[in-house]
This record gives sequence, structure tokens and C-alpha cells, in this order.
Amino acid sequence: MSLDGLFPIEKWLFSTRSVLNMLNERDYAFLIGRQDIQEYRKGETVFKEGMVPSGIYYIHSGKVKKYKKGATEKEQIIYVANRGELIGYHAVLSEERYQDSAAVLEDSSISFIPKEDFLEVLQRSPQFAISLLKALSHEFTVFANNISAFSDASAVERLAIALIVFREKSKAGLSQGVPIVINISRSDLAGIAGIAKENVIRLLKEFKSEGIISTQGRKIWIQDIEKLVKRSNRN
Repeated sequence: MSLDGLFPIEKWLFSTRSVLNMLNERDYAFLIGRQDIQEYRKGETVFKEGMVPSGIYYIHSGKVKKYKKGATEKEQIIYVANRGELIGYHAVLSEERYQDSAAVLEDSSISFIPKEDFLEVLQRSPQFAISLLKALSHEFTVFANNISAFSDASAVERLAIALIVFREKSKAGLSQGVPIVINISRSDLAGIAGIAKENVIRLLKEFKSEGIISTQGRKIWIQDIEKLVKRSNRN
């Protein structure tokens, strides 16, 4: 079921996938097509906070979480990147160290793109540069909205929003009518929602008893998106 008219998903979601559509065939092949593909197993690190970036990354398949750790080593997941997206470009553009870490949520295929290649294509393709700038601007809007909304949201509202957003992420590449499966650990779901894992487990049981979701192991299916949107208090 579509979220049109139910939930303002554009305020909570951004993607760099459309940015690459601005590249002509030659530049796309130069940036993406000629790079080696590396296989990452679930949980493996792509880059760590504090490292000096030597390039960016393109996700051919799978999902990657970007996160920061606090003083207690608790993860706060900032963003989940999907197939067809770029990550790691913020640090390259700002000429700073990585301000967050990235690790794969599921087995993933990822290419490393040297900084020199990325900057070369950026310089010779104004459309690509403008599209990336627009993506960065929207990304800032999404982050600002998240901070504002989460500052006064309850645990149940945070979890409902996290499930709605991750459901949309999980739709990528699926044919119409194919069931959308949210495949994520309870720890990572807690990291996205910014609440304790124990609260996630308790609230998921509550949602299940209300017929909002069904579960099997770590997999979650949204059975009643309208009820979930109501629980998010953001419709």
C-alpha cells in the first residue's frame, strides 16, 4: 500500500540513486563500470569514523548503515543506504575525516571509487554536481526534521517512524505486489529509532498483538500501514 496521503515520507527519506542518472554513459562507465566489486558479509565495516577518506563507495546490492557511537558505545544509526546509492562522499567533498562509520546490514556488493575519479567526473559534469548538491540539501532537510521530530517523540512514535521508513527502503527493486519484508536485527532497529533494544522488543510484541505487524525471526511484515502511521503520530 502506498503512503501517499498517509505519511510525509519525503520528510524522512533521501536517496542518492537519482544523482547518478545525471551522468552520461561515458562518465557512468568511468565512475561505476570499471571499478572492482567487493563482497561484504553482514556486519562487516566499510569505513570507520576518524579515518582519512581516499574515495567513495557505490552499493551494487545490499544495505549499509551509517552510524555514530556515543560514550557508552551505543550506536545511533543516522541513515541506511540502499542498492544504487553512493556513500562516503561527504568527507571527500569537505576534505575532512569520516564523521561517522559505515557497516553492512546484510550481505552486500560494493565498489570503491577513488577520490580522484569521483572529483574528475564531478568537475566535468555540471549536471552531476548540481544533482549532488540538491541531494545534499535535501539530506540536510531530512536530518533537521528528524532531530526536531525525535526531540519530543515517544518511544512508540519513534519505532513506528523507523518501521515506516525502513519499509520504504525495503521496497527498492521489488515488483508490485511482492510482499515487503523488513529484515533487520532488533539492535539495529533500536539504533534507527534511538530507543533501547528492550523497548523495541516490547513494542513489537504490542504492534503484533494489535495486528499491525507479523514477525518471523528477525523479519517483520507490516500488515496494517494505516494503524502504524497513526501510532507514529505524524500523519
